[in-house]
Amino acid sequence: MDGLEKFWNATDGVGRAVALLLLAMSVSAWVLILWKGWLLRRAQGDIARAVPAFWDAVSLDEGRARLAAFDREGVLVPLLDAALARPGGGSLESQGQPEAQLTRRLRDALHRGLAHLQFGQVVLASVGSTAPFVGLFGTVWGIYHALVGIAAAGSISLDKVSGPIGEALIMTAAGIAVAVPAVLAYNVFGKWVAACEAELEGYAHDLRQMVLDTAKA
Repeated sequence: MDGLEKFWNATDGVGRAVALLLLAMSVSAWVLILWKGWLLRRAQGDIARAVPAFWDAVSLDEGRARLAAFDREGVLVPLLDAALARPGGGSLESQGQPEAQLTRRLRDALHRGLAHLQFGQVVLASVGSTAPFVGLFGTVWGIYHALVGIAAAGSISLDKVSGPIGEALIMTAAGIAVAVPAVLAYNVFGKWVAACEAELEGYAHDLRQMVLDTAKA
């Protein structure tokens, strides 16, 4: 803490702006990590319970009610609604083949659900990839600022150089500390989203087949 305080007092506006930027990146990353971790784990559990409950229902109305009871993230009910919807007359969509219309509606509903689950991934990837460079820039600027101050003082010694430069290196360590959790969370969440996507795609495929079979009956 003493090193951070000394660096904060010794640096200029640019160095402080870099430190504040790293702080903002860290806070945003951790907020997303905690929120997305809770959301994705809940979504995985809801999908695992809702899909079997739907297929165990004796009617579509009962199946929809069961989905709604489990689907707290709203990624399953829209798929069922899209499968059962009918486009209004007079539109280009209504002029296509029924199979193509059904596929389009399910695809659009699936994409909306996945966009909800993937929200925040770009921020985590951006923080993980840029935070080390932001910290490195802060270090370079801090070293430059320290050397300018030492040169202005007119005397150079090892203790006068090592202190300011060591404090400036804190920015590199801070950038790495911000990036590592974001990168790890991005990779873990990507795996969880992919698992949810596979389940949703399978459910959408089964819905499509059910609707087509019902239409042929």
